[in-house]
Amino acid sequence: MARYAELHMSPLVAFSVEGVSLALPLEQVSKTVRAVAATPLPRAPAIVCGVVNVQGLVIPMVNLRRRLGLVEREMALDDQLLIARSATRVLAMIVDAVAGVVEYDEKDFVAVETVVGGTRLVKGIVKAPDGLLLIHDLDSFLSLDEERELDAALAPVAPLV
Repeated sequence: MARYAELHMSPLVAFSVEGVSLALPLEQVSKTVRAVAATPLPRAPAIVCGVVNVQGLVIPMVNLRRRLGLVEREMALDDQLLIARSATRVLAMIVDAVAGVVEYDEKDFVAVETVVGGTRLVKGIVKAPDGLLLIHDLDSFLSLDEERELDAALAPVAPLV
């Protein structure tokens, strides 16, 4: 339970993908920008759409819909990229909308293990007035194999990343 202690009082950035309400701890999110087409990245894992240039940084863009098993669709004009840092890298995630920063009471936090075991993509759940907010675990978004594949694919552009 200590793993969640700092998460309890941390503000969250709430966003949605295909009607699913998700969040990341505010300290992991650097910015949101208007979605742009990605440049394909040969040999990247299937979850990676390509790379994007965000203020001079080349950042891998990942497909949350694909990871979460949601219906995939073409990028829309009002989609956004949520730029966030995992323990190992900066990622750009395509999201439908960013709701903003959410603060919550510790009593509204539920550790995911108390609801369902074996879920690696969700750290916890927050009971919000308009429904449940799934706190996404960005550090486990990519598997170890995907991390290695992405590192190899990014090697030719490593100085830019």
